[in-house]
Amino acid sequence: MAGDGHRVRADRLQAATGALATAAMAAMEAQLPWFGKLSAQDRSWIGLVAQSGISAFVDWFRDPEAHSSMPTRIFGSAPREFTRVISLHQTVDLVRTTIETIETTIGTLLPPADVPIVHEAIQRYAREVAFAAATVYAQAAEMRGAWDARLEALLVDSVIRGETDESVRSRASALGWTGGIGTTGSAEVAVVVGRAPVAETPPANGSSNVVDMVRHAAREAGADALCAVQGDRLVVVLGGTSKPVEIVQKLARWFGPGPIVVGPVVKDLTAAVTSARAAVAGLRAVAAWPGAPRPVYADELLPERSLSGDGHARRQLANEVYAPLTAGDGALLDTVSAYLDSGGSIEATARALFVHANTVRYRLKRVADLTGYNPLNPRDSFTLRVALTLGRLLNPDANTPGL
Repeated sequence: MAGDGHRVRADRLQAATGALATAAMAAMEAQLPWFGKLSAQDRSWIGLVAQSGISAFVDWFRDPEAHSSMPTRIFGSAPREFTRVISLHQTVDLVRTTIETIETTIGTLLPPADVPIVHEAIQRYAREVAFAAATVYAQAAEMRGAWDARLEALLVDSVIRGETDESVRSRASALGWTGGIGTTGSAEVAVVVGRAPVAETPPANGSSNVVDMVRHAAREAGADALCAVQGDRLVVVLGGTSKPVEIVQKLARWFGPGPIVVGPVVKDLTAAVTSARAAVAGLRAVAAWPGAPRPVYADELLPERSLSGDGHARRQLANEVYAPLTAGDGALLDTVSAYLDSGGSIEATARALFVHANTVRYRLKRVADLTGYNPLNPRDSFTLRVALTLGRLLNPDANTPGL
């Protein structure tokens, strides 16, 4: 007889599902401000999920053992995009509102003797639904995370290979790249290259953890970041900052041992290949400067990059350092050449040029102001020496003595 009574109770509950679903939707409209802002299609999907959940509860109530997996299947009527429309927190609000509506409504739809039993069943079922919702969102987050990681790796690879176009911006935006909200409010970009952490050298599941940490640290510092582990190197595309070294100093702990090279700042993401090319070339050449700071700008490695075969660095030294010194009567070029040839002696340079030592000092200061490299600084004098050599090699006609 108890079994017959339970079946009758379940039949009564089954007959009330329509009224319960209608009451639940009305409660959502009244109690959840964000619900009314959804599109009609999204509200329709949520209504189907709610009705499916109530029907599933009735089936489960009728025979819990036969329908033990029912709570985990109630979200099956919603499309995959459902998890993008509302958050997990909002889903919890929906479940809570639906459960509360059922609890307050069944007293008017069922006999008083049925209410306590149904109340107890609802509490048990609600816990199962909560676990089911958490599972759905965890799976969606895992899938979305895997897709985002692949997209991010492809974007960074496009930047490194110079295959950037307008579509890169939209794809980066899908990953949260704001492009104009950083420490300067600009879209400026710089590419950073260093060694990947030893544990991350083989691209594995753990590499995503490093990428996540770098991205989070960059945003904490006020910059956007796209990251990828490529073999034994970690590549970071920083956006929204004109002072990337300051940002990288806060990210250095996530790189492996060894140098970190920061490419020059460029105007936006589509021009990032210029920064990437310099950073990669700098990482290849930085071994020639054991005392290089960490991080180091790629432009500080112009002589090493030139000697390692980087044609861009050679042209940059020839055009931006050597060429300005050839302007006018060439006095600055003659002075810095004589100074370098004399081993850095101002007096010896003055004797070689038949001028006063103060004239040499003045001209060397002009060289520093014009090129940004001070001949009195050992590191800068090395850069000047390489620049003069390259300038003469790339412009042989300008150095041919008259007959």
